[in-house]
Amino acid sequence: MKQPATDNDFINETLPIFISEAQEQIESFEQLLLQLEDAPQDRELLDALFRCAHTVKGSAGIFGLEAVVAFTHHVETLLDRLREGQVALTPELSTLLLQGNDEIRNLVNAAKDPGQDEDAVVAWNRDALVTRLQAASGSRPASAAAKADTPADTAEAASPTQRWQLNVRFGADTFRNGMDPGAILGYLRGLGTVSELQCASAAVPPLDRIDPESCHLHFTFALDTAASQGEIEAAFTFVRDDCELQITPPTRALDKQGAQRAAPATSKPAAADDNRYIRVHADRLDAVINLLGELVIAGAGAALMARQTKQRGLIEANLQMARLIEEIRNGTLQLRMVPIGETFSRFRRVVRDTASELGKDVALDITGGETEMDKSVVERIADPLMHLVRNALDHGLEPPAERIAAGKPAQGRLTLSARHESGVIAIHIEDDGRGIHRQKVLQRAWDRGLVERGVVPPDKDILNLIFEAGFSTAEKVTNLSGRGVGMDVVRRNIQALRGSVTLHSVEGQGSRIEIRLPLTLAIIDGFLIGVGNSRFIFPLDAVVEVIESRANTAAGEPDARGRSVVELRGQMLPVVNLRTLYALESAEPERHSVVVLQAGGCRFGVRVDQLLGQHQTVIKPLGHLFGSLRGMSGSSILGNGEVALIFDVNALGQLAADAPGRVAAATVPAVPAVTPVATKNQNHAVTAEGSRS
Repeated sequence: MKQPATDNDFINETLPIFISEAQEQIESFEQLLLQLEDAPQDRELLDALFRCAHTVKGSAGIFGLEAVVAFTHHVETLLDRLREGQVALTPELSTLLLQGNDEIRNLVNAAKDPGQDEDAVVAWNRDALVTRLQAASGSRPASAAAKADTPADTAEAASPTQRWQLNVRFGADTFRNGMDPGAILGYLRGLGTVSELQCASAAVPPLDRIDPESCHLHFTFALDTAASQGEIEAAFTFVRDDCELQITPPTRALDKQGAQRAAPATSKPAAADDNRYIRVHADRLDAVINLLGELVIAGAGAALMARQTKQRGLIEANLQMARLIEEIRNGTLQLRMVPIGETFSRFRRVVRDTASELGKDVALDITGGETEMDKSVVERIADPLMHLVRNALDHGLEPPAERIAAGKPAQGRLTLSARHESGVIAIHIEDDGRGIHRQKVLQRAWDRGLVERGVVPPDKDILNLIFEAGFSTAEKVTNLSGRGVGMDVVRRNIQALRGSVTLHSVEGQGSRIEIRLPLTLAIIDGFLIGVGNSRFIFPLDAVVEVIESRANTAAGEPDARGRSVVELRGQMLPVVNLRTLYALESAEPERHSVVVLQAGGCRFGVRVDQLLGQHQTVIKPLGHLFGSLRGMSGSSILGNGEVALIFDVNALGQLAADAPGRVAAATVPAVPAVTPVATKNQNHAVTAEGSRS
């Protein structure tokens, strides 16, 4: 039967919303089930699990996705047996439910392209899965049900039919929101028989005053069905906030005299609260943030012109505008921030299945899941994290027998953690496994010609060989590793996000991989400095303090790359001279400043000519020509139209960490003065005599 054009329009407009929300329910189903494995008696988890499957099934019915409805029904039936205590949750049953959830995901994804023919093998696998679900729940296969031809068999197989009375008044904006009351009634007819249908006409205005875009429908009808009240309410999922729904439940099964009616159970829309959500397409949000970046640049230019005019009223107006722009910036960027715990939680399934495949017992710990990151960063870091987690399971953690022989607990431990640190996100993947056998790595590097045979690099360089393209120490190729692909891609993908990855390992005790990523890819608070006629920007969160000094306060002569050291409160501080490092053609000033930066566990200084204060920095990517410029992560346009390069503090710190030998032996003079940088809640501008331009 061909659907009316209005039904097709409704489906085309709202199907993407259903698919998106169904995918969220499917993800929640997986995480809830993995939590339930650790607490099988938790009734709240079990009820939430049932609701996920039930919501997907009910919503799919509205769109006529019969394959989703039919298969999800079997999963729902098994969950209902679990809720009733008729079936106990076992690891095998949990695996079956996870496989069922995977199949629901496949069916929902297939709804994007309903015209595509289904593979016969896929259909056969689904039928086999249905048989296993029916067997686990104690239900009879469909073929057996078809053979039942006696009234007793029919009564035993189905729940008793009951009559429900429904009273539903749709809101005026129902049509404008893309909803179709007719489609909802069609779904209810799929649950049973609709009768006594009446449409109240009192609320309908005269035809000469009616608004064709407003909905004035008010239905009352009876529904004879074996479905539960929850299944009936699911038909109204998409209009619950815009309709008044009253359901009168029956007191007993229908008989020849009809069901007795009880007091109505009114289902009202959820009260409005602060936890409401609205879906916004990511492209629209990105467009707003791009415009905001241009607004920041324009505001900086207006502020510069205001200072040049020296008109107090104009300067104050620009300061007020700058404060408002900063508030808008912070609020807008917050819209793109999501907890990284949502990504971490996906690895529970990976750890469970991979450990089972490898015959290992592994516990996954997640800490810092509430740490927020830019959504675009979270999406792009998921694949590198997946590879690192699987590597830890395959290479790092030992089988139980090997762990016991080494004096360790039989169960291995894998930890995923995240935290804010100096303006970046630090992500750790840590295991208590066998660690990295440095000699084995070095031998493989000698064999492949990555290191000259006989040469033994420092430990840090040996570990970094793991990230070379095609490098692998696996003895054999498996489904998980051994092909020499992956770790080089991991590093490349992380560096593409302006991040860094570091490997730490103690043989026999375990390994820790540290990933450091920027908080956002759009706008940051920067600290603007000058060297000669050039302008550079440090991320403000990485700035610790500023030292005023003279040209002769460095210890000895700097090396060819402009590196030296100074003494700071009794400790040696590596210092990088930007003029020498980047070959900037300008005269050395008599006085200069050293900006002290913190990058992870490394603290170092950068020698600069001028301190130009705080600057809201719109990050623009470097072109392909400058993509390999070491120590730089991007560029920004200043208010006067000049371009300032943004430093990658981690890369710059690595340059400073390799302190030159001839400098280390020199006598270090005292530092004249220290000017701490104000905290984030104070004024960030740092001034020193003669340093302002």
